[in-house]
Amino acid sequence: MLKINIKPGEKKIVYKTLSLSINYVLADSEIENSLKNISRKFDVRITELQKSNLLSDSITEIRIPNSDGTPDEIIVNKIKLDSSFNNNYFRNHLAGLIKKLVMEEVKHIHIFLPEYKYFKNYFDSESYFIQSFIEGLYYGSYSFDLYKTKKKVNKELNIVLHNENRGMLAEIIKNTALIMEGVTLTRDLQNEPSQVLTPDSFAKRILSTFKSLEKVKVQILKEKEIQAKKMGGLWAVGKGSQNPPRFCIIEYNYSPTRNKNIPLIVLVGKGVTFDSGGVCVKHADGMDEMKADMSGAAVVAGTILAAARRSLPVSIVGLLPLAENMLSGSAFKPGDIIYTASGKTVEVINTDAEGRLVLADALDYASKLKPDAIIDLATLTGACVVALGEIAAGLFTKNDNLADNLYKTGLKTFDRVWRLPMWDEYSELIKSDIADIKNLGGRWGGAISAAKFLENFVDEAIPWAHIDIAGPAISHKENNFSNDSMTGFGVRLLFEVLLEQPLKKGKV
Repeated sequence: MLKINIKPGEKKIVYKTLSLSINYVLADSEIENSLKNISRKFDVRITELQKSNLLSDSITEIRIPNSDGTPDEIIVNKIKLDSSFNNNYFRNHLAGLIKKLVMEEVKHIHIFLPEYKYFKNYFDSESYFIQSFIEGLYYGSYSFDLYKTKKKVNKELNIVLHNENRGMLAEIIKNTALIMEGVTLTRDLQNEPSQVLTPDSFAKRILSTFKSLEKVKVQILKEKEIQAKKMGGLWAVGKGSQNPPRFCIIEYNYSPTRNKNIPLIVLVGKGVTFDSGGVCVKHADGMDEMKADMSGAAVVAGTILAAARRSLPVSIVGLLPLAENMLSGSAFKPGDIIYTASGKTVEVINTDAEGRLVLADALDYASKLKPDAIIDLATLTGACVVALGEIAAGLFTKNDNLADNLYKTGLKTFDRVWRLPMWDEYSELIKSDIADIKNLGGRWGGAISAAKFLENFVDEAIPWAHIDIAGPAISHKENNFSNDSMTGFGVRLLFEVLLEQPLKKGKV
């Protein structure tokens, strides 16, 4: 496992043995002068071949050996500020580069950040510009090799960031590390095999993670308490497994008699630790990914960890309905009628539409807390992945201010969301002849009908957004940091929303 130590650079730069330097140049009319400056700066010769390669359209990066060893090698990355450039560039570049460098013997990396003035159109502040580099370093250093018998050699990488505005670097490095601690928790939970991460062990891990944080309280509801609270949706999904369901409540900076000037946000996350599809069993292809069907719950846990570590002045209640959807003689079946905690009844059409059932009870619980806003996250539908692919999550809400906030924050963090309609005509898809609603709306508009199902369990007076993360939460090839394990998508998005506090009463 790679451990990274990141610190701001000193005025006098000292290069130790086995070090390299990363530099960025713009692909503009000044690129040849930029290369000359690098040559002078490190007292190295850039060959005509290296120069020609970097000036070509096909090469974006060169490595220059330095026989002097100060540093041992120089990497020059070329940036083209065209229509394809976005604010994920440095995060993605460093994530990929660190993964390659970890296989080498390098021990010290000096990164010279380019001047912010060239990137003002892509970042809303210099601090977030710098933050994207640090996030990339953490993404690149992540691996989940807990179950490899032949592990990679433990390695420590010392990274120094150099910037003209040295005063702000230390604070940004510290703050970003705390955010990425939350992302790492989420990814670790997502990547665990389901025989390890059962509903009970998930709940116990939450207890262990938050036990040392003063402003955080964790409560776990077991079988009898779940039944006593008439959480019929959660119970129906979980009762078919030998690993019974749990309902996990994480409270950060929260009290029923809290200061009403501090916004209360309830975060709800789907926590199906494995989804076989139940009686309506899934196809075997891709079923291994269903260990990550608890990604919504993992995101909520990671977000609250980051918020607590940063001492954000906001109240958060995280609700994690945890269950394993399995086949057995006690499993729920198509045709069953479920009584949810809200009192509403649900006709079961398909047992593979289970996530909305566990969320139903959690959203009802959330509404009774009378928060300023509710946001739920779930790997809910394949239909959302069909609609948006793997690069964006589906956003469902009737509140325009909340939608605008989440959309713009998604662009800033690159945890992007795209709004889909919540028109009432879609409610027709989930009407039942024998119950209040049914749990499946048919082939068309599947992600929307799922959101309309959830709407039945939220107090309409409370601003609410549902985020379907089925695409970007699971490993995919779109980014260097999402291509080899579950992604942690959503933590940085929600953290930034909480940090900026736009959800106070009257602003949503």
